[in-house]
Amino acid sequence: MWSKSYSKTVAGLKAEQVWAVWENINQWHLWQPDIEYATIEGEFQAGTFFTLKPKGGPRVKIELIEVVPCKRFTDLTRFPGAKMYGSHEFMVHGDALEIRTTMSIEGPLSFLWKKVVAQDIANGMPEQTESLINKVRNG
Repeated sequence: MWSKSYSKTVAGLKAEQVWAVWENINQWHLWQPDIEYATIEGEFQAGTFFTLKPKGGPRVKIELIEVVPCKRFTDLTRFPGAKMYGSHEFMVHGDALEIRTTMSIEGPLSFLWKKVVAQDIANGMPEQTESLINKVRNG
């Protein structure tokens, strides 16, 4: 299994504010410059699927497999021979909020999907986190 994490701690943000932006999947394209659109097929809860269309890439169907409101969610993308997980967590440290994203991939063809997809996503985690913070702060 391959895994990479990025974490940033920010003062003055509340988990509820960040959660409101994360769970609004249909608006992700407004703050994530690397996607054309994302649409959810139901509520933001475990077992629900959403579709994401990265710029320059094919549409991908993703399942929410764990959702703990205002704390964390994990999504799963299935590829032939591999599964990719995106874990998004919020931890409160006094008046600061730590935002952590972890991408991991497993399976017999994980080496291929890491090279084709997962590594680029992982490399973009700092920019995505900054975009999320800016969206929360600026609306």
